[in-house]
Amino acid sequence: MLGAVPDRYGYSGGEIGHDIYFSMARGNATQPAMEMTKWFDTNYHFIVPELSPSMKFSYGSRKAVSEYKEAKAIGIDTVPVLIGPVSYLLLSKPAKGVEKSFTTLSLLGQILPIYKEVIAELKEAGASWIQFDEPTLVLDLSSHQLEAFSYAYSELESSLSSLNAVIQTYFADVPAEAYKTVTALSSISGFGFDLVRGSQTLELIKSYFPAGKYLFAGVVDGRNIWANDIASSLCTLQALEAIVGRDKLVVSTSCSLLHTAVDLANESQLDDEIKSWLAFAAQKIVEVNTLARALAGQKDEQYFAANAAALASRRASPRVIDEEVRKAVAGLKGSDHRRAMSVGARLEEQQKKLSLPVLPTTTIGSFPQTVELRRIRREYKANKISEEEYERALKEEMQKVVSLQEELDIDVLVHGEPERNDMVEYFGEQLSGFALLVNGWVQSYGSRCVKPPIIFGDVGRPRPMTVSWSTAAQGMTARPMKGMLTGPVTLLNWSFVRDDQPRSETCYQIALAIKKEVEDLEAAGIQVIQIDEAALREGLPLRKSDQPSYLAWAVHAFRITNCAVKDSTQIHTHMCYSNFNEIIPSIMEMDADVVTIENSRSDEKLLAAFGGGGAVKYGGGIGPGVYDVHSPRVPEAAEIVGRIGKMAGLLDWRLLWVNPDCGLKTRRYSEVRPALANMVAAAKLLRVDLAAAS
Repeated sequence: MLGAVPDRYGYSGGEIGHDIYFSMARGNATQPAMEMTKWFDTNYHFIVPELSPSMKFSYGSRKAVSEYKEAKAIGIDTVPVLIGPVSYLLLSKPAKGVEKSFTTLSLLGQILPIYKEVIAELKEAGASWIQFDEPTLVLDLSSHQLEAFSYAYSELESSLSSLNAVIQTYFADVPAEAYKTVTALSSISGFGFDLVRGSQTLELIKSYFPAGKYLFAGVVDGRNIWANDIASSLCTLQALEAIVGRDKLVVSTSCSLLHTAVDLANESQLDDEIKSWLAFAAQKIVEVNTLARALAGQKDEQYFAANAAALASRRASPRVIDEEVRKAVAGLKGSDHRRAMSVGARLEEQQKKLSLPVLPTTTIGSFPQTVELRRIRREYKANKISEEEYERALKEEMQKVVSLQEELDIDVLVHGEPERNDMVEYFGEQLSGFALLVNGWVQSYGSRCVKPPIIFGDVGRPRPMTVSWSTAAQGMTARPMKGMLTGPVTLLNWSFVRDDQPRSETCYQIALAIKKEVEDLEAAGIQVIQIDEAALREGLPLRKSDQPSYLAWAVHAFRITNCAVKDSTQIHTHMCYSNFNEIIPSIMEMDADVVTIENSRSDEKLLAAFGGGGAVKYGGGIGPGVYDVHSPRVPEAAEIVGRIGKMAGLLDWRLLWVNPDCGLKTRRYSEVRPALANMVAAAKLLRVDLAAAS
């Protein structure tokens, strides 16, 4: 919308077409993609704007206006939603090479004229409301940053005349100073707050709310799939009605429904009891409307009674409680579950067994999920092929993956995960306390969607989950084969989690289940085990005061999974697509032997945090990704050599691993084969240079 296209994509003005749009998001043959990171503490991703003092903004996309008109043409009057100007800038980053004194917020005056153009076109098209999402208001902002909101909406005031504008916040409490700033904006007609995660915001509203303004009360959870406690929400709304007045109170969800599944009616395989406990997006809209009607004196007694019965059923269900699991979690207290030797000493023990070269090469885990693989899985689930036929087909695929890695001369192999539909859903299928969805798709980025499982009860591991596949793959090669697991924090954060106990308690339960799997893999002869914690950073609370507690139990949960293995067993972990710099100390506290981590798409800013201009203080192995797997672009060996060279300049090269940014599941073999070949070639070139230098 703002025409903020980095120079490297060759944009020369006008409406931005799909070629530019997809180059920015995915890269092209000659240029890398822009950085991709998580939207606050969700699994949704966004492309991070790259801004500089010389950026020339222009009205580059009329998408907001054209989509409003499209809906209106078929008789639907919508509220256009724009990312607010201040949050847009606060969520952007300085482009590479700009002066360190530059702040993105300094560009506020340059983008507001375009916002005015958009507002004018929406007004002309007939819009009566406009929503500005300003979610950064829930963060710990400075007084200077808060002043930017006052300035921006003062500048937009004349443009917003004769329109109703609402500022929407979500995902956390709005701090008192931010609340004071935003509710003082005279140009704004209404304010939206997340009252599910924002209990303190509710207290601020009760202490003061500006007269004559609308309150969008987010009492229905937009982030989870549990049925709303309708009676409790109605009490909250009635208290708010007494403050703001019935005509100024709008019943709403806590945030966009993007983050939940679409419609419970599509779930044919959930049993009726669990189904009665749930509400997906379609059902949440019914909840919102039911509450609004009840507030207006049209209470649906039958609906309220059914809701109360469902809540009581969930509280009383014996399926939710597993006393053995609870006893095991209670027994965790009193130990921080660390391995006996330091990471440096462990690496020496592991090298005696593994005999790896310097700059060892590996991949993150998954290989392409081909059309043929998906067909086989679909036919197996439909009982069109036997379990024996299914396993034979998967082992044939594993053999191809192993042979390809040996041909490319990769040092530590993976089995490619052909048996897995998704890194969380696969484990959810095998752990107790999880329920699986058939059509509960949630967007992650672009056209990529996932089906988060539901954690409804205490979590246990009835039987081994990956051991047979890993041992079969190890039997296909003499090289080390990684056992591949998803870590407890990622299984937690990428599921719909029960809300009747602390998340930490659920995470410890999962950690104990994964611990059993780790120990069984080791007993089966697997010497390298990767426990992915891709979502560690994602779950970090948005307010700094809440972060230490989360990091303490999240890191502890990871250590629980592998604290009992031998020092000669090498534990890897992997993380991707989040801003990790601020939690590097916690990553080190995880005490993994090797950390592989996304790096190439974020301009290698991670390296400075790990290295700080000298050898990394963490004694474990580090594999900052050398190329972006979410782009079809195949990097040349020379480019990868340059990337590894930068790493070696900041980190101890003796601890460096060479690997892609993430798993290869979404790529084609026509991209995977040459990219990995170039990666291995780059590592070998640098080994020669290092040998000559020493």
